[in-house]
Amino acid sequence: MSEPEITQDLIAAHGLSESEYQTILDLMGRTPSFTELGVFSAMWNEHCSYKSSKKWLRTLPTDGPQVICGPGENAGVVDIGDGQAVVFKMESHNHPSYIEPYQGAATGVGGILRDVFTMGARPIASMNSLSFGEPAHHKTKQLVHGVVAGVGGYGNCFGVPCVGGEVRFDPAYNGNCLVNAFAAGLADADKIFYSAASGLGMPVVYLGAKTGRDGVGGATMASAEFDDTIEEKRPTVQVGDPFTEKRLMEATLELMATGAVISIQDMGAAGLTCSAVEMGDKGDLGVILDLEKVPTREENMTAYEMMLSESQERMLMVLRPELEAEAKAVFDKWDLDFAIVGETIAEDRFIIRLNGEVKGDLPLKALSGTAPEYDRPWVATPAAEPLTEVPDIAPMDGLRALLASPNYAGKSWVYEQYDTMVMADSARTPGWGAGIVRVHGTDKSLAFTSDVTPRYVKANPVEGGKQAVAEAYRNLTAVGATPLATTDNLNFGNPEKPEIMGQFVGAIQGIGEAVAALDMPIVSGNVSLYNETDGSAILPTPTIGAVGLIKHSNEIIGFDVRAGHIALVLGESKGHLGQSALLAEAMGRADGDAPSVDLEAEAAHGNFIRANHAAIAACCDLSDGGLALAAFEMADHANLGLALETDSTAHLFGEDQARYLIAVTPADVDALRQTAEKQGLVLSHVGIFGGSDLSFGEHTAPLTDLSTLHASSFAQTVT
Repeated sequence: MSEPEITQDLIAAHGLSESEYQTILDLMGRTPSFTELGVFSAMWNEHCSYKSSKKWLRTLPTDGPQVICGPGENAGVVDIGDGQAVVFKMESHNHPSYIEPYQGAATGVGGILRDVFTMGARPIASMNSLSFGEPAHHKTKQLVHGVVAGVGGYGNCFGVPCVGGEVRFDPAYNGNCLVNAFAAGLADADKIFYSAASGLGMPVVYLGAKTGRDGVGGATMASAEFDDTIEEKRPTVQVGDPFTEKRLMEATLELMATGAVISIQDMGAAGLTCSAVEMGDKGDLGVILDLEKVPTREENMTAYEMMLSESQERMLMVLRPELEAEAKAVFDKWDLDFAIVGETIAEDRFIIRLNGEVKGDLPLKALSGTAPEYDRPWVATPAAEPLTEVPDIAPMDGLRALLASPNYAGKSWVYEQYDTMVMADSARTPGWGAGIVRVHGTDKSLAFTSDVTPRYVKANPVEGGKQAVAEAYRNLTAVGATPLATTDNLNFGNPEKPEIMGQFVGAIQGIGEAVAALDMPIVSGNVSLYNETDGSAILPTPTIGAVGLIKHSNEIIGFDVRAGHIALVLGESKGHLGQSALLAEAMGRADGDAPSVDLEAEAAHGNFIRANHAAIAACCDLSDGGLALAAFEMADHANLGLALETDSTAHLFGEDQARYLIAVTPADVDALRQTAEKQGLVLSHVGIFGGSDLSFGEHTAPLTDLSTLHASSFAQTVT
C-alpha cells in the first residue's frame, strides 16, 4: 500500500505548524515519510511534548526529603516511612470523554492505573474530578451518565476503591467537559521501576493486549480545539477492557519480582511511539522496532496505524535477555501477549521496520528531549473590581439555594455507582471530607483529596492557584493527615491566546507559592490545553490532587458529634463574598475578587488542628459556601441540629480562607482557646449542637427538610 503524499493539508491535519514542519525538514535533511510525519505529530503535540507549558512547569517546587521521584516518570513517588512509598498521579481524558463519554472516562481510569502499577505499585485508591456544562444543556445529562458509568465500570471491574473526588457544573464546560482521573498505589521504596532504557542490544518487549486501530491519533486530537467536525473524531477514542487491565497488573507485578525488568513504560498517549521514544531518550539510547512482531487484532495494519494506535492495556519493557523464558512464562500464565519487537542501539536513531522495509528512521532525541518549546505571549488577568453590592437574601433562602444546586447538593447518585470498599482498607469514603485508606498490615493510613475552585482562578489566577493547594491542605488536615505532596492536572483553553496563557502563568505562580509554603511539592501531573469549542474556553481549572499521611490510627480526626458539643471556627472571618458560591448559585453572579490566601495562616492553622486532634470530635474546612454550608454538612452528617449565633450574610456565606469548623466537648473549649490565644490564633465560639433544627440566629429550619433537599436535588436536576 502506497503512503499518502506529504501536502500542506496533511501537515496541518497532523497539528504541525509550518515552522515545526520546517524544523523536521532541517533535522532529517529530507521529506519525512507518512509514518515519520505521524510519529513527529504524536511526539510534538501539546499533550505529549508540553511545548507551551515546559517553561512554567520548571518553576514548580518538586523536591523535598519525602520525595523519591518527582515529575518525569509515569507517576510520582513519596516516602511514607518503614520502607514504603506511595505512588500517585492525576491525568486528564477530557476530549475523548466529550466525544465518547463511557469509553473516554473508562480509558482515563485505565491509563492512570497503569501509570501507577508500571512503577511497581499496587493501586489502593482512585479519585476523579469531573466538570460538566449547565444541567439544562442538551448534552449534559448524556455526558454525566456516560462518564460516571465509565469511571465506575472500569474502576469497579479492576478492583480499586474510589475514595473521593468532585463534580461541578458551569456553562463554560458546555462544549468541553473535563474528566481528571487520579490513582495511588503502594510499593516498597527500594523496588520502584523506572522507564529509562539501559544496555545495548537489549530486547524491547511488547506486553499485554493486542494492538488495534482504536485511538489512532488520539494524542493529536487531545491537543486541538473542538469545532463542528467533532463527530469525525470518534474513531480516535480508545476502547478499554478492565479485566484485561487487572490481568496485566498482576502479570506486571509478578514479572517485576523475577528481576527480568530493566525498564518499563506504559503505552498511553501516542502508544508505541511515545513509550519507545521516552524509554530511549531517558536512557540515551536508540531503538529499533520490527512491527511485524507486534501482536495485532486487526489485519493489514500499516506502520502508521501501529505506531499511533492507542489501544489500551499495553506496556513496553526492556528485558534482561537471560530471563526471557521466566518473563514469558508469567505472561503466558496470565494469557497476555509477550513479544520481543525490537532492541536498544547506541545510535541516536528510532528505526521503524515492517516486514524488513524501513518505514521510519528518525533522530530519537529530537522527538522527545528537543521537541519544540514555546514562550507563549501572555497578559496578566486584569484585577477584579471589588464587590460593592452585598447580597440581600434571607440566610435560610441562601442555604437552600446552595443545597438545591447540583454543585453543592449531595453527590451520592455519583459515588454510589463506584466501589468504595473493595480491598477492605477504606476508612473514609466519599461524602464527608478527604478519603482515607489504611496501609494494609500497619497502623498507618493515607488520606486523599482533589480540589480547585475555577471561578476563583478566572477572577484571580494567582490567588485561585494558591487556593486550590490551600484547600487540599485543609481537607487533608481536617482528617488528621500531614500533607505530603501533590499532583496537578492543569486544564485550560487555547494557550495561543495571550489571556488564556496569562491564566495559566498566574495559576502556576500561585500553585508554586502554595506548595512551597505548605511543604507539598508537585511530584507528578498533566497539562491539558486547547479545552475550547468554537473559540469558547472552559473555566481555568488547575485541579490539585493531594496525599497526606496519618502515622497512627489514633491521629485520625473522626466524627463523633453529640448534643451539647460546641461549634468553634479557627481563623478570622471577614465576610469575603466576592466570587462566592452564594453569589453564583442564589443570584447567578460572578463578580468581585477571589478571596486572598494567607499561606502563613494556612500552615499555622493546619499545625494547630493536627496538634490538637485528640480534643476535636469533628472537623471540616470552610471553603465554598462558607460557614453556612459547612455547618449544614456537619449537622447533616451527625443527624443533629446546630444553632449558630450569627445571622449575618457575610459571616455565614463569606469564603475567607484558612478556616476550619470544629466540634468539641464543652470541657475542652477553654483549653483549646487558651492554646490558640498563646499562638496568636483566632478561635471563635459560633454555636452549639443539639435539637433537630439548623438555626442562623433567629432564622430556623428543620434539619430533616434541609437534608432531604440536599440528598434529592442532584438526581432531580441532573439525571
